[in-house]
Amino acid sequence: MRVAALAFLLSLVVSPTFAQQGPPPVTVAKPVVKTIVEDDEFTGRFEAVEDVTVRSRVTGYLESVMFTDGQLVEKGEPLFAIDQRQFRLLLEQAEAQVGVAEASHAFAREQLDRAEALITTGNIAQATVDQRREAFLAAAGALEQARAAVQSARIDLEYSEISAPMSGRIDRRRIDPGNLVTANETVLTSIVATDPIYFSFDIDERYFLAYSRDARARGVPLNQGGGLEAYVTLLDETMGTFSGQVDFGENRISAESGTLRLRLVVPNPDGLLTPGLFGRVNVTGSLPYEGVLIPDSALVADQNRRLVMIVDGEGKVTPREVRPGPRIDGYRVIRAGLDGSETIVIEGIARARPGATVTPELVELPPAAEN
Repeated sequence: MRVAALAFLLSLVVSPTFAQQGPPPVTVAKPVVKTIVEDDEFTGRFEAVEDVTVRSRVTGYLESVMFTDGQLVEKGEPLFAIDQRQFRLLLEQAEAQVGVAEASHAFAREQLDRAEALITTGNIAQATVDQRREAFLAAAGALEQARAAVQSARIDLEYSEISAPMSGRIDRRRIDPGNLVTANETVLTSIVATDPIYFSFDIDERYFLAYSRDARARGVPLNQGGGLEAYVTLLDETMGTFSGQVDFGENRISAESGTLRLRLVVPNPDGLLTPGLFGRVNVTGSLPYEGVLIPDSALVADQNRRLVMIVDGEGKVTPREVRPGPRIDGYRVIRAGLDGSETIVIEGIARARPGATVTPELVELPPAAEN
């Protein structure tokens, strides 16, 4: 009986129910502290550096189209031809009128010279001299008018052949040969510049103030780009990123939207980027500074607050509110709340209750997290 009772007491001592539990284990680490540059993400669209709608400056019937829809064209390359016969005829008529005006001008000159010679001997009245001078001046004006008509007719003849006003990619033709083209009204096609290309996006007042502050430090006004570097990612992220530099910011914040538009210049030598294309842009959001970075797994959400669990030398857990920023190198930037000297829980966060004691296992975080 004594042996059975002793065995029962020993079973109570070693039973899990009565055995004392130790502090729960957690994985802890020091935050990564290194020089970083934050970036901010916005959405926007690509825009052509130059965009021209091609119209005719003269009225006539379209005779020919000298390009293929969608091709690249060079400045000055012929695109359309309007029937030139009427313009050549008008030019010939204008040139003939110059001949008539020159003859009238020469005759009026002779008449005036004869009258001025006779006035010295008194064989002609002064009124007659004045009349001939008036006739000479009128003939001179008619000659200049005729010459101007020739220039106008020559310009109309040149405008009957429509050339590319800029280099770029041309759209489809909007009208076929045989149709009437009305001067300054009929849209023939359009051309957009492709290299480089603009990417425009909007920022709110908070980002505007931050970028303006950093722009002053760089010595470049924000409306001239602020020295901001950026790169654009398309919807198909496998196509990579396209880097560029902000070169312009509007001179006022929109009262309707409370935003200001910035413009990025992106090289586009292969013409892959097209005006109207949607993309996400990451903009340099700060000057270089010593940043504190932690894994996202170390953050705890408490309503609208974000906390990390700090473990002291005795294993006691203390929560601390932090203000997280963007992700860099696989970590979350902590803008306020940590200085990098703390030891924080990165795994087993559910076991690290505020005020509790834990068994910390210290590990070292790499400079860049593995995705």
